[in-house]
Amino acid sequence: MGRLLSVNVGLPRDVIWQGKTVHTGIWKTPVEGPRMARRLNIDGDGQGDLGGHGGERRAVYVYQLDSYRYWERHLGRNDFVYGQFGENFTVDGLPDAGVCIGDRYRIGGALFEVTQPRVTCYRLGIRMNEPEMAALLVKHGRPGFYFRVLEEGEVKAGDEITLVASGPEQMSVSEIDALLYLPGHPAARLERALRIPALSAGWHRSFEALLKQESKDGAATGNAGLGPASSPAPAWRGFRPLRVSRKERETRDVISLLLEPTDGQPLAAALPGQFVVLRLGPTSAPGLMRSYSLSGEPGAASYRVSVKRESHGAASTYIDDELKVGVIVEASAARGTFTLRQGDTPVVLLSAGIGVTPVLAMLHALAAEASTREVWWLYGTRSSREHPFASEVRGLLAALPQRHSQICYSSPDPADRPNVDFDIRGRLDMHVIEKLNLPRDGDFYICGPTSFMSDLSAGLAAFGVAKDRIHTEIFGAGPSSTPGIAAPPRRPPHVPAGPHGSGPTISFARSGLNVRWNPSLQSLLELAEACDVPVRWSCRTGVCHNCETGLVAGQISYHPDPVDAPADGNVLICCSRPEGDVVIDL
Repeated sequence: MGRLLSVNVGLPRDVIWQGKTVHTGIWKTPVEGPRMARRLNIDGDGQGDLGGHGGERRAVYVYQLDSYRYWERHLGRNDFVYGQFGENFTVDGLPDAGVCIGDRYRIGGALFEVTQPRVTCYRLGIRMNEPEMAALLVKHGRPGFYFRVLEEGEVKAGDEITLVASGPEQMSVSEIDALLYLPGHPAARLERALRIPALSAGWHRSFEALLKQESKDGAATGNAGLGPASSPAPAWRGFRPLRVSRKERETRDVISLLLEPTDGQPLAAALPGQFVVLRLGPTSAPGLMRSYSLSGEPGAASYRVSVKRESHGAASTYIDDELKVGVIVEASAARGTFTLRQGDTPVVLLSAGIGVTPVLAMLHALAAEASTREVWWLYGTRSSREHPFASEVRGLLAALPQRHSQICYSSPDPADRPNVDFDIRGRLDMHVIEKLNLPRDGDFYICGPTSFMSDLSAGLAAFGVAKDRIHTEIFGAGPSSTPGIAAPPRRPPHVPAGPHGSGPTISFARSGLNVRWNPSLQSLLELAEACDVPVRWSCRTGVCHNCETGLVAGQISYHPDPVDAPADGNVLICCSRPEGDVVIDL
């Protein structure tokens, strides 16, 4: 049926690309003689990004000679060598349109099973010196595919490839690839794909998300199979005027605002843990825009946000010193995916400093329903002077029959009482958590400084908590995450150098930056990079679907008239002004 033309291997290396250091195993070189095909790879081979490549279901990547010839014609090139596309096996035969997910092949002394199309990332563009190559493979339906090694054994160039079993449903690699990436996701075909046991877990989750989207009423936006978990659509578009009905001091540097509608119409109930974007100051100017987590009971008639005054924070200083009761502010609808999951599993709420606000909303929700779930409240701050909502939290916990609480003060005042005001002297960290006998099967919600969240997330995972039960919320701009690229020195977000743009104002809500659009830029992503605003997923090809996490990093293009743009994709377009200003939250 086919023949193995070349066995190609290569270990990851660091390469310089666009001034960045990229760790990649895309360079593969043909080898002579037999090599062992093992459960995770071919002897002598390695993957640079084990999140997007490698693993048992992606042990061996296969590409076809016919596709080599196709790309030579399409690109007008004749310089290809075996391993050019980063494949382990270069084969004659086995076209993507003819090979089906679940097919099993005998090659030499090993037995293989087809598990998924290849998810092509930006690193192929580096190897090919063709930036659009990853997108072209999807567009032209020539992705190649991955093998799982069912029986380990030796393979070598020249081995025959024999089909020994056909996959159920007989859905080809090309068909599965198009079902995810191209328009049109018929429910019947999605259901067929989900019946294929060999299909890798990431693709299975993507098709489940697409099937769920197809079953909903109304038009869907974006591709649920490629996106992260999404929250419900915002209750309203753009901004809505809300009046500051009350202003309360929680501590010397934390202020709460109660916001009520000006039109007498009720506010939509927010999910516990969500946030809003506030536009502060004159409506005739871009003003100050910031995102704040809601800290009150989600079903209340008003929204409560609680803001910590920072020494150089323009918005927090304005709120503390100038914003008066009765003033109108503009607010987006509540949004965000850091929300309390329903169910009967234990809930562990961990926070530090002003990170208490979203988990406090979750505690309100649990107390309001008198939840019988096991609830743990873990909080860290310096002392009682910097401990907001202390009495409020005690009252909420009293309504929960299965409650646990641990308060850590890192620098308690002399008047602070052990076992009354606080339980532990020191920081809330894994040393504390490991002594508490927390339920490993619970859902863990973490909010606070970035280092606090990263340390606890890593510690909890090592502690035995499943990664999908560890949830975090970031205040301010989140960290960039472009797989394989070494993290550069972090600079604070800033207005880019050079002439100012003349277009609409783009406001990065979590970075607190307002910048005029420059028509010379091609996308919002380019503007974010020019401002050193961290972009969580910043691949440009639009097809970097990480099959183990279900995340995609697509290019977000600027639209000349982004009025009432939907919240969709990984760059969240929060709201807009009639004249075209846009708030985005990265």
